[in-house]
Parts: sequence; C-alpha cells; structure tokens
Amino acid sequence: MKDNGGSGGAGRKQGAASPCAACKLLRRRCSQECVFAPYFPADEPHKFASVHKVFGASNVNKMLQELPEHHRGDAVSSMVYEANARIRDPVYGCVGAISSLQQQIDVLQAQLALSQAEVVHMRMRQYSTSPVNHSPENHSPPSPPDSNHFWYEHGG
Repeated sequence: MKDNGGSGGAGRKQGAASPCAACKLLRRRCSQECVFAPYFPADEPHKFASVHKVFGASNVNKMLQELPEHHRGDAVSSMVYEANARIRDPVYGCVGAISSLQQQIDVLQAQLALSQAEVVHMRMRQYSTSPVNHSPENHSPPSPPDSNHFWYEHGG
C-alpha cells in the first residue's frame, strides 16, 4: 500500500473502479493487494473511519497482516464493534455495554423469579380455597375408572 496520491483503483480486486473506504480516507492508491479492501468497501466509509479513529490505520494494517485470511473478517467485525463502542463510551467501550446488559439480565431474572413465585402462590391459594378439595369424599384417593363401564356407555 504505497501512497501515490492517486485514487485509481482499476487494478483492484474484482475490477472495482473506486478505492476502498480505507484508501479513500487515507488518500492512497488502492492496489489489488490492499489488505483493507475486502473488509472496508467504498460504500461503507463509516466503518473504516471509526476503526481508524480508535486504532489507527497502521495498527489495523499490522493486525490484519498477522492474521490468517479466514480470521480477518471476524477481526474487522470486532474492531468495528469496539471502535463504535469506544466512540460512544471512551472510558469503558464495549465492556461498559456488556456490563449494562448484564445488569439488565440480573434485573429481569429477579423479576422473572418474583413472577414465578407469585404464580406458585396464586395456585396454592386457589388449591386451598377450592370447594372440591374440602368435600369429605375427596379425602380418599380416587379409584381408577372402570374400563368396562366406559366401553358400554360409548359404544365400545
């Protein structure tokens, strides 16, 4: 990625005429070997802008060069996520977002446990106040149904 001052991208991958977002922002010629081109397309300039602002183009270039190609896409996704989180929260970044989500999970789990306890309490109250449960004939276990009786009544 030599800086030749031009923005010609005729030799780039897939024959694209415009430079990738990284080369355009850095005002470089986007070559066919450009490490940024597959991950920072020209139509998504905000992705590289935030990554460049937080990590710097040189560091991103080094990170991508050190990774096998099959891991680079995931690395770029992570860098974009972290960069956007750092721009929103410069101190905690994505850790702040994760912490906030964990607190929401804790609150929701407590609410769920309370709701489940209320359901059990309501069922117990319903069971204990049901008139069927207080009748004398319900104190003995129910007898199994007579299968012959069923068949005679239902035409079996």
